[in-house]
Amino acid sequence: MTWSRGGVGTLGHCLLAPNASPMTLDGTNTWVLRAPEGRSIVVDPGPPDPAHLDAVAAAAGDVAVVLLTHHHLDHSEAARSFAERMGCGVRALDPGMRLGSEGLGDGDVVAVGDLEVHVVATPGHTADSLSFVVPSERAVLTGDTVLGRGTTVVAHPDGELGAYLSSLDRLHALAEAHEIETVWPGHGPVIDRALPVLEHYRAHRRERLDQVRDALRVLRAEGTPYDDALPGRVVEIVYADVDPVLWPAAELSVRAQLAYLDRR
Repeated sequence: MTWSRGGVGTLGHCLLAPNASPMTLDGTNTWVLRAPEGRSIVVDPGPPDPAHLDAVAAAAGDVAVVLLTHHHLDHSEAARSFAERMGCGVRALDPGMRLGSEGLGDGDVVAVGDLEVHVVATPGHTADSLSFVVPSERAVLTGDTVLGRGTTVVAHPDGELGAYLSSLDRLHALAEAHEIETVWPGHGPVIDRALPVLEHYRAHRRERLDQVRDALRVLRAEGTPYDDALPGRVVEIVYADVDPVLWPAAELSVRAQLAYLDRR
């Protein structure tokens, strides 16, 4: 499926940044949340592309605040300049990403008129990854924690697999409790049924860990040293069916998996 953009639910509007790549899929999803005739919240303005930011500004109207799911530049690079243009602040977990005095953390509620966004800490992809639940839509904006297509990279050393697995468990619990039903991701199409996708994500991580364990047994039997070249050797085995252009990203995930296994 190729994802484009448009209205989602009653409050959401997605604008697709023109930065498609193997890592960003169709591009970064910038989300505009706005109740009818109210001020808006902009999530992840994306890269500093003038045409994209003009489109976001037109869709958003009067912007109350910019929120960031995490610090990666494809989500955050234009945040400060866009917020200055719109006369608002930027709220993020990472202090270096903020504009203004307000931070953002687990349990916070961002309220703009009748619109509420509940902040859920979901570290793992990065240490500062947040997800945003919109209760009135039973939707969750996941940034890169859950993608609309494929699975995400746990970007070692900033990302950490144990934290990521806990974040998936937390989102899964919200879906089981019917507090969220849909996923509005940072890349790729909207996911209409959150629960089965979250179950797939958890199963996929367990399967990958088993594959890494198997690869380690093979490499150790061959006398491969446990050195900095080991993750690349694991990638060659576990990700043999994946386009080699993605192997550098896969190696980041393998390094996170090895660090996780070392601590167990």
